[in-house]
Amino acid sequence: GLDKIIQKRVGQKVMGFGSPTLEVEEALRKQAIRHVEPEDLLAFGMIPEFVGRLPVVSALDALTEEEMVAILTETKNAMVKQYTKLFSMEGVRLSLTKDALRALAAQAVTKGTGARALRSMLERIMLDIMYDVPSREDIAEVTINRAVVEGKKLPLIRKKQDKTAA
Repeated sequence: GLDKIIQKRVGQKVMGFGSPTLEVEEALRKQAIRHVEPEDLLAFGMIPEFVGRLPVVSALDALTEEEMVAILTETKNAMVKQYTKLFSMEGVRLSLTKDALRALAAQAVTKGTGARALRSMLERIMLDIMYDVPSREDIAEVTINRAVVEGKKLPLIRKKQDKTAA
């Protein structure tokens, strides 16, 4: 692929006797991708008209699970903050457990689409409950845990009378 083209251009050894282990080979591949140039994209088969429209060519590393969790919770317009605010407008407290957040992040990493997967995955989980909450005044709290993210259980709903009795 593209990494082999770049390795050839920069003079990194690609194969032969004493070839590197899989871990070293993966590290070399990632290192090579960081040196991508427009001529590498042309050699890879992209048309010059497309490559010419790219003002900057750079490589990005894949996000880790920890970074995905931070995107869900810590960014300015974090999705968890948005859903929490939406639920609070209905007088309902929303909570996602740390295990749920890690499970979402792990699934997104597995999909390989980066942070874009997070929104669709979270929306899939929240769709039914977002529909139910406005029509039910008895809901005090909704909790999303790992089992909910994995599709094994429904979100945990605590009713208002349950909350006052506890």
